[in-house]
Amino acid sequence: MKTFVFLLYASLAFSLQKTEAFIFPLQEKHVHGSSIVECPNGDLLACWFYGSGERRASDVLVQGSRLKKGETNWSPVFLLADTPNLPDCNPVFFIDREKKLWLFWIAVQAEGWQHSVLKYRYSTDYQHDGAPIWTWQDVILLQPGEHFTAAIQSAFQALGPFSDMWAEYAAPYSQQIIIASKDKIKRQTGWMTRIHPLELPSGRILLPLYSDGFNVGLCAISDDAGQTWSASGPMVGYAPIQPALVRKSNGGIVSYMRDSGDAHRVLRSESTDDGETWSPALATDIPNPGSSLEVLALHDGRWILLYNDTKDGRHSLALALSEDEGVTWPWKRHLERHPNGHGSYAYPSVVQGNDGRLFMTYSYHVPEGRTIKYVSMDVDWIKN
Repeated sequence: MKTFVFLLYASLAFSLQKTEAFIFPLQEKHVHGSSIVECPNGDLLACWFYGSGERRASDVLVQGSRLKKGETNWSPVFLLADTPNLPDCNPVFFIDREKKLWLFWIAVQAEGWQHSVLKYRYSTDYQHDGAPIWTWQDVILLQPGEHFTAAIQSAFQALGPFSDMWAEYAAPYSQQIIIASKDKIKRQTGWMTRIHPLELPSGRILLPLYSDGFNVGLCAISDDAGQTWSASGPMVGYAPIQPALVRKSNGGIVSYMRDSGDAHRVLRSESTDDGETWSPALATDIPNPGSSLEVLALHDGRWILLYNDTKDGRHSLALALSEDEGVTWPWKRHLERHPNGHGSYAYPSVVQGNDGRLFMTYSYHVPEGRTIKYVSMDVDWIKN
């Protein structure tokens, strides 16, 4: 009996155990913006952008690696996308219900995020060594209409003036956004990727996007398995960007967003019409230092939030758990926790595998070099 109890305890401890690895050794180039997916055969695929900088560095390209099921070492790095003479940034992997692998990313024109071109390619031949064999690639051209301006005006009216440092700038800030939104070219360009798409029970795909020109989020919507895309209404607030989407049990969709303004808190917007329109983005009590985050609904209905849990700096990266769909986050445990200024651990990506384990990647930047770090654990690791 004692032997059985010991083995049971050992088995539980192993299942909760956190495993971690660098996808490639520390090196000097800039690597950032990773994304991870689990393939139908159990392999993991990760992607990120790599180069001498970001929007101003023409050598930036998208790389990837594979962790084969049952193995502990990631494969040699392979090329996923490289637009000649333009930086390729913010790659996102996604596997749809038809088991098609998508890669979404941006090519940055004229060294400005607001001039980014939204690109994609997909593959049905990707469960083998090396890079996927791509079937098709194209660009996504969105045309937010006049309703885009009307929605921005309405949201700013509902939000009212912002407190603290934003107070004296709130009115001119909102007016600048409203005026810019009337320009057809500006509202059709510069929409950027960062977080996994959300596929609804209906088959609708919501690709979360954001604009550094407008400081708002929106979704590219497809109801035909990605053949065509349309723009949702905007997620408007005082600088909400990089939306991460999660679906509630009642069908509502919540967007948690990076705060690129002055509140230093995660911003939240909600849709009750499958992502067509969004409520004004309001600040939560969750801290945010101006950094990307990801939220995920687990197989059992609980939610997790992977984020930098500070108001200043990316030196701390935490995983939080909610059992009431984000009303409260009573459990939190750190993947990284260092003094401010001692490294940057940010821009996380997370998926839940078929076996229930969590698979995560994030940028790992320390004085000794830079890499993408991979971490895996059972959900209940957060509580233990």
